[in-house]
Amino acid sequence: MSALIAIIPLAVVFLLLVIWQWPAKRTMPVGLIITILLAIFYWQVDLITVAAASIEGLIIAGKVLYIVLGALLLLFVLVHSGAVTVIRNAFTQISPDPRIQVIIIAWAFGAFIEGASGFGTPAAVAGPLLVVMGFPPLAAVMCALIIQSTPVSFGAAGTPILIGVHDGLAGQAIVDTYIATQDQIGSLDELVFLIGGQVALIHAVIGFVIPLFVVTLLTRFFGANRSWREGFEVWRFALFAGLAFVIPYAVFANVLGPEFPSLIGGLIALIATTIAAKHGLFQPDKIWQFPEEKDWLANWKASEPVHEAHGDKKIIPIWKACLPYALIGLLLVITRLPELPFKSFLAGFKLSIPSILNTGINASINILYLPGSIFILVALICLPLYRMSKSEVFAAVKSTTRSFKNAAVVLIFAVPMVRIFIQSDINSAGLASMPIELAQTIATLSGQTWPIFSAPIGALGAFIAGSNTISNLTFSLFQFGVGIKTGLSPTLIVALQAIGGAAGNMICIHNIVAASATCGLSGQEGNLIRKTIIPTVYYLLMAAFIAVIIT
Repeated sequence: MSALIAIIPLAVVFLLLVIWQWPAKRTMPVGLIITILLAIFYWQVDLITVAAASIEGLIIAGKVLYIVLGALLLLFVLVHSGAVTVIRNAFTQISPDPRIQVIIIAWAFGAFIEGASGFGTPAAVAGPLLVVMGFPPLAAVMCALIIQSTPVSFGAAGTPILIGVHDGLAGQAIVDTYIATQDQIGSLDELVFLIGGQVALIHAVIGFVIPLFVVTLLTRFFGANRSWREGFEVWRFALFAGLAFVIPYAVFANVLGPEFPSLIGGLIALIATTIAAKHGLFQPDKIWQFPEEKDWLANWKASEPVHEAHGDKKIIPIWKACLPYALIGLLLVITRLPELPFKSFLAGFKLSIPSILNTGINASINILYLPGSIFILVALICLPLYRMSKSEVFAAVKSTTRSFKNAAVVLIFAVPMVRIFIQSDINSAGLASMPIELAQTIATLSGQTWPIFSAPIGALGAFIAGSNTISNLTFSLFQFGVGIKTGLSPTLIVALQAIGGAAGNMICIHNIVAASATCGLSGQEGNLIRKTIIPTVYYLLMAAFIAVIIT
């Protein structure tokens, strides 16, 4: 009964968003109200705890909005300076085919940014870049979301594994006992290293076809002919790009550890795909293009169109136009690698909010470390770099403000709902939290077939929390325990959890709203889920299939 009641908010959100096609700004307040009522009257969570979880959610929403704000500001600075016109022309010279462009920008460059920063940053960078390349905003967001899968488990220099899995298992007797019985595992760090290696190998088997998913969905939903075949025409380049990422990705995860797979794999894939495209390798005979903009459907377009009304007549060298993206990549890398001193320095500027309203719920804010600060810094560098006039700067700020408000309205309802859902374990009813009640019920019913459900539980956690790291923190110990009790490999079960948590990023409201905002899109959240759920289902089915073979 608890599981059935716990799923009500998620079912309502899915029904309103995907089936009835409500916009998120109407759906999420309904979901928040239902979650609050269930928490108070069934889970018996007191009002103070509900308020504290809501405040925590607002703080987290503020962090996300700060990243969105920085990404929007950088985008519109580039737009109104005229730099985007130069960037578009440069990519057209590499390849005039949007199918090739999307693989390089979304898959390869996006994976590199994910490895450096995580937390939805690739969509905030790659999505707007695709828009200025001439992609319909809805298509740009869809593509940016689909690549939020394979690279995610090792995003932000391995955070979902090093913090999500490690901290989720740390200090637990059942884990310590298991380690003591294993000859080849001497510590928790070695256990996490082993899990990370398994995660990368399974991801590699599943994820190398994700670029093919991107291009086939692109041509099916946004081509004049609505054709799957036109996407498959670039199968050689798509699979080349997939392998160029997942092979070094899997190797580095098993040799160096969780910090480097997406970072180095993305960089290698970016170099390899750019060279291959420049030299016409693995290219189809015929170039594919979007329909003319006048023929686009209304929901393809941005609610706040990106205009290039300023700076188009400036002469900007290509290196200068692309410099902001190079700076973003460089700054993200040097501020995230633990081997360099910048991470610890920036992390030291943290405002901690312990025990909100004396409930034990904690929150923290670290503005300098958030990717939004890097976006804003680079945007400010661009002002003198492109010699922007006051009118151009004003236009960029005005465009940023106009696009920013749509994301703010949704996230101030969505994230508090998520935090109440997760923090519902602080109750008087003697129940576990809502997501754990759901997972325990599924585990009880599944028994030895649990590996089939391990990845979907991870995806559920990411869908709810908007984060693979939080999903792993929430469910890793639970998944490990199920593995021990059923006699299955606990490391494999936790690895499947992490893989599902990565796949769930493609459909989580948190990411969809943030990515949509950076592309000027609003009210299309359900439409996007109907598209991105296709590769999500593929990912989870493949994870289940591999788990069955292994076990």
